[in-house]
Amino acid sequence: MRELAAGARYLGRGQRWVLGHGRWLGFGLLPALVTFVLYTAALVALAFWTGDIASWATPFADDWGSPWRTLLRTVFAVLLWLALAAVSVVSFAAVTLLIGDPFYEKLSEQVEESEGELPEGPDLSLWRGLWVSLRDSLFVLGRTLMWTVPLFFLGFVPFFGQTVVPLAGLCVAGFFLTLELASVALERRGVPVRERLRMLRQRRALALGFGVPLVLLFLVPFVAVLLMPGAVAGAALLVRDLTGAGDEDEAEDAEGATAAGSGPRTDRGHWPDPRTPR
Repeated sequence: MRELAAGARYLGRGQRWVLGHGRWLGFGLLPALVTFVLYTAALVALAFWTGDIASWATPFADDWGSPWRTLLRTVFAVLLWLALAAVSVVSFAAVTLLIGDPFYEKLSEQVEESEGELPEGPDLSLWRGLWVSLRDSLFVLGRTLMWTVPLFFLGFVPFFGQTVVPLAGLCVAGFFLTLELASVALERRGVPVRERLRMLRQRRALALGFGVPLVLLFLVPFVAVLLMPGAVAGAALLVRDLTGAGDEDEAEDAEGATAAGSGPRTDRGHWPDPRTPR
């Protein structure tokens, strides 16, 4: 429970940070707004075509009598829309981060500088950085689908599909949304995407505490646009916890200003400097 609460606190701290730095909030809304318009159009179109897709996917039910044919196809359409909505939450963050990559990278850096020393990541060109982000986002999306597709079919199981499956889908979306958002700060540390996944698996409750409330909020129209800058800021704070820097920040705050004349922090947490040969 402490880890779940800690994840939720990082989400709240991120939102407070951008509200206290209105300039960053304002700039961060534009990439999210562009993505929101694209995704809204796609989901609205899907809502109109869902019935036809359900009929195409279930030809074996053409000869079924009423109400079973209608019931099956209604359940199929609802599950399909919910599954794609869950995937869209994770991919929304990925597309928004790609569109606003320079801004969100700078936002993440500013958050870390306000908490302590900023880790210096690999020196990549803009296009190389975009390619790495796209490649890693496709990896995260693929892992999300590995869970979402089986859950979609399990949704047809009576009772189990209407109780356990939606909760599991929410947790899957929350975990991978956290992974996507944390990638901004972890990529700066030179942490490969598979290692990021391993790190969050070890702190699964922390990731769920951050991601699950965000998924629920992202499902509310337009809220995703407003919360995206703060989500990136909160993920930067969460990454400092993952790499050990957050614990040291809290210890330093607890000590207060008793160490007069002490210089700036020179540690980078427990994760090694990516420029240092191993």
